[in-house]
Amino acid sequence: MITDTEGVVLRQIKAAYGRRMVLLFSKKYGKISAGSSISEKGRSRAALAMRPFTYGRYELFKNRDSYNVNSAEVIKSYYKIGEDVDKYMNSSYVLEFTEKVLPEGQPSQAMFNLILDFFSVMEERKKSHGTLVLGYEIKTLKIMGVMPNLKECALCGKKCTEEHASLFFSIKEGGVICGDCGRNLEIPSNDTLIYPINFGIVDILKYFADHSLKNFENLALNEKVRSQLQTMIRQYAAYYLEIGELKSESFLTEY
Repeated sequence: MITDTEGVVLRQIKAAYGRRMVLLFSKKYGKISAGSSISEKGRSRAALAMRPFTYGRYELFKNRDSYNVNSAEVIKSYYKIGEDVDKYMNSSYVLEFTEKVLPEGQPSQAMFNLILDFFSVMEERKKSHGTLVLGYEIKTLKIMGVMPNLKECALCGKKCTEEHASLFFSIKEGGVICGDCGRNLEIPSNDTLIYPINFGIVDILKYFADHSLKNFENLALNEKVRSQLQTMIRQYAAYYLEIGELKSESFLTEY
C-alpha cells in the first residue's frame, strides 16, 4: 500500500547497499522504522527532508510488517539549529529523548505539535538553550501522563501551601512532599531520588507544564536553578518512562 504522512526524522542508520534505516516520527503512524535509498547528502528536496530538524512529507510503501520511504519533500527546514553548536547539541538531545519516550506505532498529535514548537523556538533563540530543553521535557511528562503531583503531598494528600516551611520533591513518590511530612522524613544519605525544594521551584514546574513553549522565547532560568531542575526532571523521566541513559546528554553544554 502506498501512503503518505508528515513527519520528522529522529535518527538514521546506514544499512547495506547504500540503503538507510530511518526512525521517523510520523504524524499519521507515530514512531516507525522505515528503509530508504534516499541519502541525506545532496541538495534535492528528498535529501533535505531526510536531515535532522526538518519537518517533511514522506511517501511510504507500507506492508504488514515494514515501511519504506519512497520519496520525501521539505515542508519546513529549521536550518539555523544546525548553524549553532549549542543549539545543535541541545536539539540532538531532544530528538534522542523523544525517540526514547515515544511508543512504537502510536500517533501522538500533542507530541508532534510539541516537537515542531520546539524547533521553531530553538531556531530563533539566542541563549540559555537548556531552559527550552527543560520546558520540552516537562511538557513531555504531562503529555505522557506521568506529570509529578505538584499540588498535594505525595504522602498524606494534604494540599501543599507556603505555610509549610519545608518541601521535598520525591521521584519515587511521584511529586512534592509537604513540610509536615518532610520534617518526619528520614532520608538515607545515598538516596539520589529525593530533593529539598522551595515554592519557587514548584511554581516554575507548574508554569512550564501549563504554557506553550512559545511563551519561553525570552525566558532564561538562573543557572543554579536550571541545573537543579534539569537533574530532577531527567531522573524523574528515566524512572517513570524507563528511557535509560541518553548518549547525547554527555555532549550538552550550556552558555
